[in-house]
Amino acid sequence: MDFIRINQEKCTKCGICVDICPPRILQMEKKGPRATEIQACIACGHCVAICPNAAIDNVKTPLSGQIDLARLPVIDTETAYHYMRSRRSIRCYRSESIPRNQLLKLVDVARFAPTASNKQGISYIIVEDRKILKKATEAVIQWMEENQSNWWSFPIHIHAYREQGIDGIFHSAPNLIIATAPKDFKNGRENTILSFAYLELFANTLGIGSAWAGLFEMCAFSNYSPLLDLFKIPENKSLTGAVMVGFPKYSFKRLVDRNPLNVTWLSCDEK
Repeated sequence: MDFIRINQEKCTKCGICVDICPPRILQMEKKGPRATEIQACIACGHCVAICPNAAIDNVKTPLSGQIDLARLPVIDTETAYHYMRSRRSIRCYRSESIPRNQLLKLVDVARFAPTASNKQGISYIIVEDRKILKKATEAVIQWMEENQSNWWSFPIHIHAYREQGIDGIFHSAPNLIIATAPKDFKNGRENTILSFAYLELFANTLGIGSAWAGLFEMCAFSNYSPLLDLFKIPENKSLTGAVMVGFPKYSFKRLVDRNPLNVTWLSCDEK
């Protein structure tokens, strides 16, 4: 089977697929575009997605698996601007767990985030067991107690947990989503950050709140085995990030401003 298949009746030889190919492996010939270095294809699907006549098929990104785009943009600029500003880190959650089908929607959209050379490589562990989360909180607190001098906030969280029963690690979130990547994968952390950015923005459309589990990550990145052993991460993989999710206990009423925009322009001198 040819790696690239062209429908001769539909192809107009417009050259768009050749122009847009990131690794530049397509070239235009008399019969249409042809792949010159199959092994260099990153399976981004640009060639199949861009063709105005659906004339090109790629074994790595089959035309049959594509979804037609009716129009872009799908939402107006002002709505998108206010929506993106409305996302906030949630640290007060209702007690009920998120249904499994909605948790799957979160990680499903996360996998479509951009990654360097389309390497992707991120897999997810979804924690539903609250007993595991409780043990994880205890493990992080113990780690903090062993390293109190390393961070100014550690004593505050330790006191709140030990004396008041306040969970400052997961904030009593009912679910945790952990990202992992192969240990020899160089872009694991970067790709995780991008994927969780997608996840957090999409979560708001489902009425789900989220926040990065930063203290949990600090403990995990120190390779604290009492914590890592709880999550049964495969030996060939490393934890690359974690986000807590749940239904917000409260709803925000206003969009909060941030520091003034700081921009430097590098422009040609006007004549």
